[in-house]
Amino acid sequence: MKFARVGEAGNEVPVVFDDQGVARDLRGVTDEIDGAFLAANPVRAVGDVDRLPVLEGASDLRIGPPVARPGKVVCVGLNYRDHAAETGAQIPTEPIVFMKDPMTVVGPHDDVLVPRRSEKTDWEVELAIVIGRTARYCESRADAAACIAGYTIANDVSEREFQTERGGQWDKGKSCETFNPLGPWLVTADEVADPYGEPGAIRPLGMRLTVNGEVRQDGSTANMIFEPADIVHYLSQFMVLYPGDVIDTGTPAGVALGGGAPYLRAGDRVELSVDGLGTQAQTMVDA
Repeated sequence: MKFARVGEAGNEVPVVFDDQGVARDLRGVTDEIDGAFLAANPVRAVGDVDRLPVLEGASDLRIGPPVARPGKVVCVGLNYRDHAAETGAQIPTEPIVFMKDPMTVVGPHDDVLVPRRSEKTDWEVELAIVIGRTARYCESRADAAACIAGYTIANDVSEREFQTERGGQWDKGKSCETFNPLGPWLVTADEVADPYGEPGAIRPLGMRLTVNGEVRQDGSTANMIFEPADIVHYLSQFMVLYPGDVIDTGTPAGVALGGGAPYLRAGDRVELSVDGLGTQAQTMVDA
């Protein structure tokens, strides 16, 4: 299933899409797509999508982030072999983990604010995990996979000077306002699964990002170092993951930090997509 939230910020309506891509109103089932809804097995809760009323005019409405109020946003850095290579970093032997302020989460087509005094605002197309079941000390990859409700797209926007040149942790360059556009859809894990892989395996998904129409990133999740189920298993040994939490899983090569393109400025237009998960587009504006 594909879920979304549409409408003005703070007043979004939860929807699910039928086989024809028509938005069906979920308010008879749930008031929100949040941790409580995800923990209750959303596929079972929704049942027959066609019995739900059509949300008229949904295509004309703003698309919000597909998950309301994530409790936390956990991120994994340098999780693609080609991205590690372009930044001159060694392949990590364990996931590199940092946090983003959950208030960075905005809709997939909302404006992104270039921070004041920013010189190095960068883009990162990422596959994002949405947690659907509490993950605490998962004992196996299969246990971890069972905690994944689904996937969506994140743009892990980063200010590289703040991140790496100002001392302290990466969070300063990752938690600026609007720095985590999310969506457009939450796609349930069964639609992304690799039917021939081990528990939690996903099929390879192409990932693309353009800036002002020029291709900057063109990669695949097949180049991941740590796969989603492995990430959830690993994180659950250090923190409790709750339904509605989001994990940004890393980006392929092609970021400005790699030296091949200028950093973002006000007026730039960024478009990104992941196979089967939809498309985002943001305009950069000055904070």
